Amino acid sequence: MLRNKALVIGIDNYPQASLAGCVNDAIEIAELLKENGDGSPNFDVKLELDVTSKSEVLDLLHTLFDEGEPDIALFYFSGHGTDELAGQIVTPDFNGRDMGISMNDILQMANNSKSRNKIIILDCCYSGKLGDFSTINSSDAIIGKGVTILTSSNRDEVAKEDGISGHGVFTELLIQGLKGGAADVGGNITPASLYSFVDQSLGSWEQRPLFKTNITGFLPIRTVEAKVSKKVLRKLHQYFAEPTSEFQLDPSFEFTNTPETTHEYKEPYAKQINVEKFKELQLYESVGLIEPVGEEHMYFAAMNSKSCKLTPLGLHYWKLSRNKRF
Repeated sequence: MLRNKALVIGIDNYPQASLAGCVNDAIEIAELLKENGDGSPNFDVKLELDVTSKSEVLDLLHTLFDEGEPDIALFYFSGHGTDELAGQIVTPDFNGRDMGISMNDILQMANNSKSRNKIIILDCCYSGKLGDFSTINSSDAIIGKGVTILTSSNRDEVAKEDGISGHGVFTELLIQGLKGGAADVGGNITPASLYSFVDQSLGSWEQRPLFKTNITGFLPIRTVEAKVSKKVLRKLHQYFAEPTSEFQLDPSFEFTNTPETTHEYKEPYAKQINVEKFKELQLYESVGLIEPVGEEHMYFAAMNSKSCKLTPLGLHYWKLSRNKRF
């Protein structure tokens, strides 16, 4: 039985102010959340397109946050947003200043949920008002334990659509992040890594996404193929006995260093056992876990009998490796 559930809503069909990419946004996000990169089930997703009324969205939100105790309850919305009354997501039956559902009401539902992690992702104008203390009149609306918020724009910014991709600018980056762009060394994608990926991908003059959370540890919202397998990661502490250790290299680690090649080669010539070790070390280097000492590239570190050492990120994974945490 799936322990994650998600409500994904995309609305294009607004009277007098229709949108073009929100339904596409929702469909793509829903498909990515349903399965991990290896095809294993991930979220039990409820996809709702062009919902017509505020009451229907409220019913869906209450079902998401009030029923059951999933590990993750995730709400994604793509559509119009307004800064009226401290921020609202807009429903097609808007009337006067009642444009839809208050962002603070959504936050309160998440705060009260028994889910272990509650994630709210909004791709709409003024979405940064969600959880904005300047709009809060009651301490009840402060971000609760286990709640994470990811918004497409700041509290006073509009969210743009990308005419090329058919998605919102923010959601197009979310999609790329969920496909693997935001994955860590082990292939895990968390809300924090998604935000970091989106934030770094947007220029300083573009809309600015916001990230707010009250949580001590993130559960992955999707996993993809690991950049370095767990089997190889578990060996990290075998190469480096201590955090400050350096692993000595020499030309025998470089597989092209044989008399059969036409370029320069050195003694000791390539040895298969060292070549296999070097492949793993190069994997570590490719994801930022180790770095050569005194040389720019691992190839030259080997050919010139230099060494390699752990990076700060590598030290983190070295501790996990030593303590058999994966």
